[in-house]
Amino acid sequence: MSKRLDRGAGILLPISSLPSPYGIGTLGKTAYKFVDKLGKAGQKYWQVLPVGPTSYGDSPYQSFSAFAGNPYFIDLDNLIKDGLLKQEEVSSIIWFTTEQYVEYDLLYRYRFPLLKKAYERWCEKKSPTGYKKFLRENEFWLKDYALFMACKEFFGQAEWLKWEKDIRDREKKALEKYTKKLSNEIGFWKFVQYRFYKEWSKLKKYTNEKGIQIIGDIPIYVALDSADVWVNPSLFQLDEDKRPIDVAGCPPDEFAEDGQKWGNPLYNWNEMEKDGFGWWKKRIEASAKLYDVIRIDHFIGITRYFCIPADKTGKEGHFAYGPGGTFTKAINTVLGDAKIIAEDLGVDYPAVEELLKREGYPGMKVLLFAFDGSSDNKYLPHNAESNYVMYLGTHDNDTVKGYLDKLDKKQLVYVKDYVSATDKNIVRQMIKTAYLSVADTVVIQMQDVLEKDNSARMNLPSTLGTNWKWRLAKNEFDTEKIEFLNKLVKLSGR
Repeated sequence: MSKRLDRGAGILLPISSLPSPYGIGTLGKTAYKFVDKLGKAGQKYWQVLPVGPTSYGDSPYQSFSAFAGNPYFIDLDNLIKDGLLKQEEVSSIIWFTTEQYVEYDLLYRYRFPLLKKAYERWCEKKSPTGYKKFLRENEFWLKDYALFMACKEFFGQAEWLKWEKDIRDREKKALEKYTKKLSNEIGFWKFVQYRFYKEWSKLKKYTNEKGIQIIGDIPIYVALDSADVWVNPSLFQLDEDKRPIDVAGCPPDEFAEDGQKWGNPLYNWNEMEKDGFGWWKKRIEASAKLYDVIRIDHFIGITRYFCIPADKTGKEGHFAYGPGGTFTKAINTVLGDAKIIAEDLGVDYPAVEELLKREGYPGMKVLLFAFDGSSDNKYLPHNAESNYVMYLGTHDNDTVKGYLDKLDKKQLVYVKDYVSATDKNIVRQMIKTAYLSVADTVVIQMQDVLEKDNSARMNLPSTLGTNWKWRLAKNEFDTEKIEFLNKLVKLSGR
Protein backbone atom coordinates (compact mmCIF):
# COMPACT_ATOMS: atom_id res chain seq x y z
CA MET A 1 0.00 0.00 0.00
CA SER A 2 1.28 3.46 -0.91
CA LYS A 3 2.38 5.61 2.02
CA ARG A 4 1.72 8.79 0.06
CA LEU A 5 -1.28 10.97 0.81
CA ASP A 6 -3.91 11.54 -1.85
CA ARG A 7 -3.66 14.87 -3.63
CA GLY A 8 -5.97 17.09 -1.67
CA ALA A 9 -6.36 20.04 0.65
CA GLY A 10 -7.16 20.45 4.30
CA ILE A 11 -7.51 22.84 7.20
CA LEU A 12 -5.62 22.87 10.49
CA LEU A 13 -8.00 23.62 13.34
CA PRO A 14 -7.51 22.11 16.82
CA ILE A 15 -10.54 20.70 18.64
CA SER A 16 -9.98 23.35 21.33
CA SER A 17 -10.46 26.11 18.74
CA LEU A 18 -13.91 25.00 17.57
CA PRO A 19 -16.80 27.35 18.43
CA SER A 20 -18.64 26.38 21.62
CA PRO A 21 -20.76 28.08 24.28
CA TYR A 22 -18.73 26.26 26.95
CA GLY A 23 -15.34 27.97 26.73
CA ILE A 24 -13.49 25.45 24.56
CA GLY A 25 -14.22 23.41 21.45
CA THR A 26 -15.73 19.98 22.01
CA LEU A 27 -16.71 16.84 20.10
CA GLY A 28 -20.33 18.03 19.96
CA LYS A 29 -22.55 19.51 17.26
CA THR A 30 -20.22 22.39 16.28
CA ALA A 31 -17.58 19.79 15.34
CA TYR A 32 -20.11 18.15 13.00
CA LYS A 33 -21.05 21.54 11.52
CA PHE A 34 -17.37 22.22 10.88
CA VAL A 35 -17.03 18.88 9.07
CA ASP A 36 -20.02 19.83 6.91
CA LYS A 37 -18.29 23.10 6.01
CA LEU A 38 -15.06 21.26 5.16
CA GLY A 39 -17.10 19.09 2.79
CA LYS A 40 -18.64 22.14 1.10
CA ALA A 41 -15.16 23.65 0.74
CA GLY A 42 -13.96 20.50 -1.09
CA GLN A 43 -11.48 19.64 1.66
CA LYS A 44 -10.15 16.08 2.06
CA TYR A 45 -8.31 16.60 5.36
CA TRP A 46 -8.96 18.01 8.82
CA GLN A 47 -5.76 18.35 10.83
CA VAL A 48 -5.95 18.67 14.62
CA LEU A 49 -3.35 19.18 17.33
CA PRO A 50 -2.73 16.43 19.93
CA VAL A 51 -5.96 15.55 21.78
CA GLY A 52 -4.45 14.32 25.06
CA PRO A 53 -5.20 15.76 28.52
CA THR A 54 -3.14 18.89 29.09
CA SER A 55 -1.19 19.88 32.18
CA TYR A 56 0.63 23.02 33.37
CA GLY A 57 0.98 25.52 30.52
CA ASP A 58 -2.00 23.99 28.65
CA SER A 59 0.19 22.68 25.84
CA PRO A 60 -1.23 19.70 23.94
CA TYR A 61 2.41 18.62 23.50
CA GLN A 62 2.80 18.10 27.27
CA SER A 63 0.21 15.55 28.28
CA PHE A 64 -0.47 13.26 31.25
CA SER A 65 -0.76 10.34 28.82
CA ALA A 66 0.19 9.38 25.28
CA PHE A 67 -3.05 7.38 25.05
CA ALA A 68 -5.78 9.33 26.90
CA GLY A 69 -8.15 11.95 25.52
CA ASN A 70 -8.73 15.46 26.85
CA PRO A 71 -11.71 15.60 29.28
CA TYR A 72 -12.38 19.21 28.19
CA PHE A 73 -13.41 17.91 24.75
CA ILE A 74 -16.33 15.89 26.13
CA ASP A 75 -19.45 17.69 25.01
CA LEU A 76 -21.69 18.95 27.80
CA ASP A 77 -24.79 18.99 25.59
CA ASN A 78 -24.31 15.25 25.02
CA LEU A 79 -24.16 14.70 28.77
CA ILE A 80 -27.41 16.67 29.14
CA LYS A 81 -29.02 14.63 26.35
CA ASP A 82 -28.02 11.41 28.12
CA GLY A 83 -29.57 12.61 31.38
CA LEU A 84 -26.22 12.89 33.16
CA LEU A 85 -26.35 16.68 33.58
CA LYS A 86 -29.15 19.24 33.84
CA GLN A 87 -29.31 22.22 31.49
CA GLU A 88 -29.34 24.72 34.37
CA GLU A 89 -26.23 23.15 35.90
CA VAL A 90 -24.33 23.90 32.69
CA SER A 91 -25.83 27.22 31.63
CA SER A 92 -25.50 28.80 35.11
CA ILE A 93 -21.69 28.88 34.70
CA ILE A 94 -19.82 31.73 32.97
CA TRP A 95 -17.45 29.74 30.74
CA PHE A 96 -15.59 32.66 29.16
CA THR A 97 -15.34 36.44 29.19
CA THR A 98 -14.17 36.68 25.58
CA GLU A 99 -15.20 34.45 22.68
CA GLN A 100 -11.79 34.73 21.03
CA TYR A 101 -9.73 32.82 23.60
CA VAL A 102 -9.92 29.70 25.77
CA GLU A 103 -9.74 30.64 29.46
CA TYR A 104 -8.17 27.53 30.99
CA ASP A 105 -8.48 28.74 34.57
CA LEU A 106 -12.28 28.83 34.26
CA LEU A 107 -12.33 25.40 32.63
CA TYR A 108 -10.19 23.87 35.35
CA ARG A 109 -12.40 25.37 38.06
CA TYR A 110 -15.79 24.38 36.64
CA ARG A 111 -15.46 21.49 34.20
CA PHE A 112 -14.33 18.72 36.52
CA PRO A 113 -17.04 19.23 39.19
CA LEU A 114 -19.62 18.89 36.38
CA LEU A 115 -17.97 15.78 34.95
CA LYS A 116 -17.91 14.25 38.43
CA LYS A 117 -21.60 14.99 38.83
CA ALA A 118 -22.23 13.26 35.48
CA TYR A 119 -20.17 10.28 36.66
CA GLU A 120 -22.17 9.94 39.89
CA ARG A 121 -25.43 9.85 37.92
CA TRP A 122 -23.97 7.45 35.40
CA CYS A 123 -22.96 5.11 38.25
CA GLU A 124 -26.59 4.98 39.37
CA LYS A 125 -27.48 3.50 35.99
CA LYS A 126 -26.32 0.10 34.82
CA SER A 127 -22.98 0.12 32.98
CA PRO A 128 -23.63 -0.29 29.27
CA THR A 129 -22.01 -3.23 27.48
CA GLY A 130 -20.02 -0.75 25.42
CA TYR A 131 -18.25 0.39 28.58
CA LYS A 132 -17.10 -3.11 29.48
CA LYS A 133 -15.81 -3.61 25.93
CA PHE A 134 -13.97 -0.28 26.14
CA LEU A 135 -12.30 -1.35 29.39
CA ARG A 136 -11.17 -4.63 27.83
CA GLU A 137 -9.78 -3.04 24.67
CA ASN A 138 -7.86 -0.31 26.51
CA GLU A 139 -6.74 -2.14 29.65
CA PHE A 140 -3.05 -1.94 28.71
CA TRP A 141 -2.99 1.84 29.37
CA LEU A 142 -6.32 2.81 30.97
CA LYS A 143 -5.88 1.02 34.30
CA ASP A 144 -2.52 2.69 34.99
CA TYR A 145 -3.65 6.08 33.68
CA ALA A 146 -6.78 6.12 35.89
CA LEU A 147 -4.70 5.21 38.95
CA PHE A 148 -2.12 7.86 38.01
CA MET A 149 -4.76 10.61 37.77
CA ALA A 150 -6.45 9.48 40.99
CA CYS A 151 -3.10 9.56 42.80
CA LYS A 152 -2.31 13.01 41.38
CA GLU A 153 -5.58 14.25 42.84
CA PHE A 154 -4.88 12.53 46.17
CA PHE A 155 -1.42 14.14 46.40
CA GLY A 156 -2.70 17.66 45.62
CA GLN A 157 -1.83 17.54 41.87
CA ALA A 158 1.88 17.07 42.69
CA GLU A 159 4.01 15.43 39.99
CA TRP A 160 4.52 11.72 40.59
CA LEU A 161 8.16 12.18 41.63
CA LYS A 162 6.85 13.98 44.75
CA TRP A 163 4.40 11.25 45.82
CA GLU A 164 5.02 8.86 48.73
CA LYS A 165 8.00 6.66 47.83
CA ASP A 166 6.07 3.37 47.78
CA ILE A 167 3.54 4.47 45.16
CA ARG A 168 6.08 6.60 43.33
CA ASP A 169 8.14 3.44 42.84
CA ARG A 170 5.04 1.36 42.08
CA GLU A 171 5.64 -1.18 44.83
CA LYS A 172 3.11 -4.01 44.59
CA LYS A 173 1.50 -3.40 47.98
CA ALA A 174 1.24 0.32 47.31
CA LEU A 175 -0.48 -0.28 43.96
CA GLU A 176 -2.99 -2.55 45.69
CA LYS A 177 -3.50 -0.09 48.55
CA TYR A 178 -4.16 2.98 46.37
CA THR A 179 -6.26 1.04 43.87
CA LYS A 180 -8.57 0.07 46.74
CA LYS A 181 -8.43 3.42 48.53
CA LEU A 182 -9.10 5.52 45.39
CA SER A 183 -11.49 3.14 43.63
CA ASN A 184 -14.21 5.79 43.11
CA GLU A 185 -11.75 8.32 41.68
CA ILE A 186 -10.25 5.62 39.43
CA GLY A 187 -13.76 4.84 38.19
CA PHE A 188 -14.27 8.53 37.37
CA TRP A 189 -11.14 8.73 35.23
CA LYS A 190 -12.13 5.58 33.34
CA PHE A 191 -15.60 7.01 32.74
CA VAL A 192 -14.11 10.24 31.37
CA GLN A 193 -12.03 8.28 28.85
CA TYR A 194 -15.02 6.16 27.88
CA ARG A 195 -17.03 9.31 27.10
CA PHE A 196 -14.17 10.89 25.15
CA TYR A 197 -13.54 7.81 23.01
CA LYS A 198 -17.24 7.21 22.42
CA GLU A 199 -17.71 10.78 21.13
CA TRP A 200 -14.47 10.71 19.14
CA SER A 201 -15.37 7.45 17.36
CA LYS A 202 -18.76 8.82 16.38
CA LEU A 203 -17.27 12.07 15.04
CA LYS A 204 -14.50 10.24 13.14
CA LYS A 205 -17.06 7.94 11.50
CA TYR A 206 -19.12 10.95 10.40
CA THR A 207 -16.00 12.75 9.10
CA ASN A 208 -14.85 9.72 7.10
CA GLU A 209 -18.33 9.22 5.65
CA LYS A 210 -18.06 12.79 4.29
CA GLY A 211 -14.88 11.76 2.45
CA ILE A 212 -12.63 13.63 4.88
CA GLN A 213 -9.63 12.13 6.69
CA ILE A 214 -8.43 13.27 10.11
CA ILE A 215 -4.74 14.12 10.43
CA GLY A 216 -3.72 13.70 14.05
CA ASP A 217 -0.55 14.95 15.68
CA ILE A 218 1.57 13.06 18.18
CA PRO A 219 4.53 14.62 20.00
CA ILE A 220 7.66 12.53 19.67
CA TYR A 221 8.33 12.94 23.40
CA VAL A 222 6.07 12.49 26.42
CA ALA A 223 5.88 14.66 29.54
CA LEU A 224 7.92 13.70 32.60
CA ASP A 225 4.77 14.06 34.70
CA SER A 226 2.84 11.41 32.81
CA ALA A 227 1.50 7.92 33.36
CA ASP A 228 3.81 6.78 30.55
CA VAL A 229 7.02 7.63 32.45
CA TRP A 230 5.65 6.58 35.87
CA VAL A 231 4.70 3.14 34.54
CA ASN A 232 7.72 2.61 32.25
CA PRO A 233 10.76 4.33 33.84
CA SER A 234 13.22 1.87 32.28
CA LEU A 235 12.22 3.13 28.80
CA PHE A 236 13.57 6.61 29.58
CA GLN A 237 16.96 8.07 30.43
CA LEU A 238 16.42 8.44 34.18
CA ASP A 239 18.81 8.17 37.14
CA GLU A 240 18.30 5.87 40.16
CA ASP A 241 15.88 8.41 41.70
CA LYS A 242 13.89 8.32 38.43
CA ARG A 243 14.86 11.89 37.55
CA PRO A 244 15.96 12.76 34.00
CA ILE A 245 19.66 12.63 33.27
CA ASP A 246 19.37 14.56 30.00
CA VAL A 247 16.24 16.21 28.61
CA ALA A 248 14.98 17.05 25.13
CA GLY A 249 15.48 20.34 23.33
CA CYS A 250 17.35 21.89 20.44
CA PRO A 251 20.70 23.65 20.12
CA PRO A 252 21.28 27.42 20.19
CA ASP A 253 20.40 29.24 16.98
CA GLU A 254 19.60 32.75 15.77
CA PHE A 255 16.21 32.60 17.53
CA ALA A 256 17.34 31.21 20.90
CA GLU A 257 20.82 32.02 22.21
CA ASP A 258 20.70 29.23 24.82
CA GLY A 259 18.81 26.80 22.60
CA GLN A 260 15.36 25.49 23.50
CA LYS A 261 15.04 23.28 26.57
CA TRP A 262 11.74 21.39 26.35
CA GLY A 263 12.38 19.38 29.49
CA ASN A 264 10.91 16.07 28.28
CA PRO A 265 12.77 12.93 29.36
CA LEU A 266 14.64 11.25 26.51
CA TYR A 267 13.96 7.69 25.44
CA ASN A 268 16.28 4.87 26.35
CA TRP A 269 16.28 3.62 22.75
CA ASN A 270 18.48 0.60 23.53
CA GLU A 271 15.99 -0.61 26.13
CA MET A 272 13.05 0.04 23.79
CA GLU A 273 14.69 -1.95 21.03
CA LYS A 274 14.92 -5.08 23.22
CA ASP A 275 11.23 -5.88 22.79
CA GLY A 276 10.99 -4.50 19.25
CA PHE A 277 9.72 -1.05 20.39
CA GLY A 278 6.65 -2.56 22.08
CA TRP A 279 5.54 0.66 23.81
CA TRP A 280 5.83 2.64 20.58
CA LYS A 281 3.92 -0.01 18.65
CA LYS A 282 1.05 0.27 21.13
CA ARG A 283 1.18 4.04 20.82
CA ILE A 284 1.06 3.99 17.02
CA GLU A 285 -1.63 1.31 17.01
CA ALA A 286 -3.78 3.45 19.34
CA SER A 287 -3.12 6.56 17.20
CA ALA A 288 -4.09 4.66 14.05
CA LYS A 289 -7.53 4.07 15.58
CA LEU A 290 -7.94 7.75 16.40
CA TYR A 291 -6.61 9.17 13.12
CA ASP A 292 -6.41 8.37 9.43
CA VAL A 293 -3.03 10.08 9.14
CA ILE A 294 -0.50 10.42 12.00
CA ARG A 295 1.83 13.42 11.97
CA ILE A 296 4.87 12.60 14.12
CA ASP A 297 6.17 15.84 15.58
CA HIS A 298 9.96 16.36 15.54
CA PHE A 299 10.49 13.22 13.46
CA ILE A 300 14.16 14.19 13.10
CA GLY A 301 14.61 12.92 16.67
CA ILE A 302 14.13 9.36 15.43
CA THR A 303 17.52 9.54 13.71
CA ARG A 304 19.37 12.17 15.73
CA TYR A 305 18.27 14.01 18.86
CA PHE A 306 19.64 16.77 21.08
CA CYS A 307 20.45 15.96 24.72
CA ILE A 308 20.63 18.74 27.33
CA PRO A 309 21.87 17.92 30.86
CA ALA A 310 18.85 18.37 33.17
CA ASP A 311 20.56 21.15 35.16
CA LYS A 312 22.17 22.98 32.21
CA THR A 313 21.15 25.06 29.16
CA GLY A 314 21.22 24.08 25.49
CA LYS A 315 24.77 25.47 25.26
CA GLU A 316 25.95 22.37 27.16
CA GLY A 317 23.91 19.98 25.03
CA HIS A 318 25.09 17.40 22.52
CA PHE A 319 23.64 15.25 19.74
CA ALA A 320 23.02 11.50 20.03
CA TYR A 321 21.74 8.99 17.50
CA GLY A 322 18.29 7.39 17.45
CA PRO A 323 17.19 4.02 16.05
CA GLY A 324 16.22 5.27 12.58
CA GLY A 325 15.17 2.47 10.25
CA THR A 326 14.77 -0.21 12.94
CA PHE A 327 12.13 2.03 14.55
CA THR A 328 10.18 2.76 11.37
CA LYS A 329 10.27 -0.91 10.40
CA ALA A 330 8.68 -1.77 13.76
CA ILE A 331 5.89 0.83 13.65
CA ASN A 332 5.04 -0.03 10.03
CA THR A 333 3.84 -3.43 11.26
CA VAL A 334 0.99 -1.86 13.28
CA LEU A 335 -0.02 1.07 11.02
CA GLY A 336 -2.80 -0.79 9.24
CA ASP A 337 -4.48 1.61 6.78
CA ALA A 338 -3.17 4.72 8.57
CA LYS A 339 -0.43 6.86 7.04
CA ILE A 340 2.36 8.96 8.51
CA ILE A 341 3.49 12.55 7.99
CA ALA A 342 7.05 13.13 9.19
CA GLU A 343 7.57 16.60 10.64
CA ASP A 344 11.10 17.00 9.30
CA LEU A 345 11.52 20.77 9.74
CA GLY A 346 14.74 22.19 11.11
CA VAL A 347 18.41 21.76 10.31
CA ASP A 348 19.02 19.58 7.26
CA TYR A 349 20.17 16.12 8.24
CA PRO A 350 20.89 13.65 5.41
CA ALA A 351 19.99 10.55 7.48
CA VAL A 352 16.41 11.86 7.88
CA GLU A 353 16.07 12.53 4.15
CA GLU A 354 17.37 9.04 3.37
CA LEU A 355 14.97 7.45 5.87
CA LEU A 356 11.96 9.31 4.44
CA LYS A 357 12.87 8.35 0.90
CA ARG A 358 13.29 4.72 1.91
CA GLU A 359 10.01 4.61 3.86
CA GLY A 360 8.00 6.80 1.49
CA TYR A 361 6.63 8.97 4.33
CA PRO A 362 5.75 12.50 3.18
CA GLY A 363 7.70 15.31 4.84
CA MET A 364 6.67 18.95 5.30
CA LYS A 365 7.25 22.24 3.50
CA VAL A 366 6.42 25.61 5.06
CA LEU A 367 5.91 28.53 2.70
CA LEU A 368 6.77 31.13 5.35
CA PHE A 369 10.31 29.69 5.40
CA ALA A 370 10.72 30.20 1.64
CA PHE A 371 11.32 33.91 1.23
CA ASP A 372 14.93 34.54 2.20
CA GLY A 373 15.65 35.93 -1.28
CA SER A 374 17.39 32.78 -2.52
CA SER A 375 15.85 31.13 -5.59
CA ASP A 376 17.16 27.72 -4.48
CA ASN A 377 15.43 27.86 -1.05
CA LYS A 378 14.04 24.34 -0.56
CA TYR A 379 10.67 25.63 0.67
CA LEU A 380 9.88 27.56 -2.50
CA PRO A 381 7.16 25.71 -4.43
CA HIS A 382 9.25 25.57 -7.61
CA ASN A 383 11.86 23.55 -5.69
CA ALA A 384 9.38 21.24 -3.96
CA GLU A 385 8.72 17.59 -4.72
CA SER A 386 5.29 16.02 -4.75
CA ASN A 387 5.53 13.67 -1.72
CA TYR A 388 5.15 16.50 0.78
CA VAL A 389 2.53 18.33 2.79
CA MET A 390 2.67 22.06 2.04
CA TYR A 391 1.76 24.49 4.83
CA LEU A 392 1.82 28.28 4.86
CA GLY A 393 2.73 28.03 8.54
CA THR A 394 2.09 25.68 11.45
CA HIS A 395 0.83 26.23 15.00
CA ASP A 396 4.39 27.27 15.97
CA ASN A 397 4.67 30.07 13.40
CA ASP A 398 3.33 33.57 12.92
CA THR A 399 0.06 33.79 11.08
CA VAL A 400 0.67 34.83 7.46
CA LYS A 401 -0.57 38.34 8.19
CA GLY A 402 1.58 38.49 11.31
CA TYR A 403 4.58 37.35 9.26
CA LEU A 404 3.97 39.91 6.51
CA ASP A 405 3.62 42.73 9.06
CA LYS A 406 7.22 42.06 10.17
CA LEU A 407 8.83 42.12 6.70
CA ASP A 408 10.85 45.06 5.47
CA LYS A 409 9.88 46.72 2.19
CA LYS A 410 12.36 44.75 0.05
CA GLN A 411 11.24 41.38 1.45
CA LEU A 412 7.58 42.27 1.04
CA VAL A 413 8.10 43.18 -2.61
CA TYR A 414 9.83 39.83 -3.18
CA VAL A 415 6.92 37.91 -1.63
CA LYS A 416 4.35 39.87 -3.62
CA ASP A 417 6.27 39.29 -6.84
CA TYR A 418 6.53 35.55 -6.19
CA VAL A 419 2.85 35.02 -5.46
CA SER A 420 1.60 37.71 -7.92
CA ALA A 421 -0.11 39.70 -5.20
CA THR A 422 -1.16 43.20 -4.24
CA ASP A 423 -1.28 44.49 -0.67
CA LYS A 424 -4.97 43.62 -0.50
CA ASN A 425 -4.91 40.02 -1.75
CA ILE A 426 -1.49 38.82 -0.59
CA VAL A 427 -2.71 36.27 2.00
CA ARG A 428 -5.12 34.69 -0.48
CA GLN A 429 -2.47 34.62 -3.19
CA MET A 430 -0.17 32.76 -0.82
CA ILE A 431 -2.92 30.21 -0.19
CA LYS A 432 -3.41 29.92 -3.96
CA THR A 433 0.35 29.45 -4.48
CA ALA A 434 0.35 26.56 -1.98
CA TYR A 435 -2.68 24.99 -3.66
CA LEU A 436 -1.06 25.21 -7.10
CA SER A 437 2.18 23.59 -5.90
CA VAL A 438 3.10 20.02 -6.84
CA ALA A 439 2.87 18.94 -3.18
CA ASP A 440 0.38 16.09 -2.87
CA THR A 441 -1.29 17.72 0.11
CA VAL A 442 -1.74 21.30 1.27
CA VAL A 443 -2.96 22.22 4.76
CA ILE A 444 -3.85 25.78 5.71
CA GLN A 445 -4.31 27.02 9.28
CA MET A 446 -7.82 28.35 9.87
CA GLN A 447 -6.29 31.62 11.09
CA ASP A 448 -4.82 32.16 7.62
CA VAL A 449 -8.08 31.30 5.85
CA LEU A 450 -9.55 34.10 8.00
CA GLU A 451 -6.51 36.37 7.38
CA LYS A 452 -5.91 36.90 11.10
CA ASP A 453 -2.93 38.79 12.54
CA ASN A 454 -0.67 37.48 15.31
CA SER A 455 -3.31 38.06 17.99
CA ALA A 456 -4.60 34.69 16.69
CA ARG A 457 -1.21 32.97 16.78
CA MET A 458 -1.51 29.54 18.41
CA ASN A 459 1.93 29.13 19.98
CA LEU A 460 5.12 31.09 20.47
CA PRO A 461 7.70 28.43 21.42
CA SER A 462 9.54 28.81 24.75
CA THR A 463 6.89 31.15 26.20
CA LEU A 464 4.07 30.58 28.70
CA GLY A 465 0.75 32.27 29.36
CA THR A 466 -0.60 33.26 25.95
CA ASN A 467 -0.42 30.02 23.97
CA TRP A 468 -3.00 27.43 22.83
CA LYS A 469 -5.91 29.81 23.38
CA TRP A 470 -7.24 31.07 20.04
CA ARG A 471 -10.81 30.13 19.14
CA LEU A 472 -12.90 30.34 16.00
CA ALA A 473 -16.03 32.48 16.40
CA LYS A 474 -19.38 30.97 15.46
CA ASN A 475 -19.89 32.39 11.95
CA GLU A 476 -16.33 33.34 10.93
CA PHE A 477 -15.82 30.43 8.54
CA ASP A 478 -18.58 31.69 6.27
CA THR A 479 -19.95 30.94 2.80
CA GLU A 480 -17.59 33.37 1.03
CA LYS A 481 -14.48 31.69 2.51
CA ILE A 482 -15.88 28.22 1.84
CA GLU A 483 -16.51 29.13 -1.82
CA PHE A 484 -13.00 30.62 -2.13
CA LEU A 485 -11.42 27.35 -0.98
CA ASN A 486 -13.73 25.22 -3.11
CA LYS A 487 -12.78 27.24 -6.19
CA LEU A 488 -9.07 26.67 -5.44
CA VAL A 489 -9.68 22.93 -4.97
CA LYS A 490 -11.18 22.71 -8.46
CA LEU A 491 -8.53 24.96 -10.00
CA SER A 492 -5.64 22.94 -8.54
CA GLY A 493 -7.07 19.44 -9.01
CA ARG A 494 -7.26 18.77 -5.30
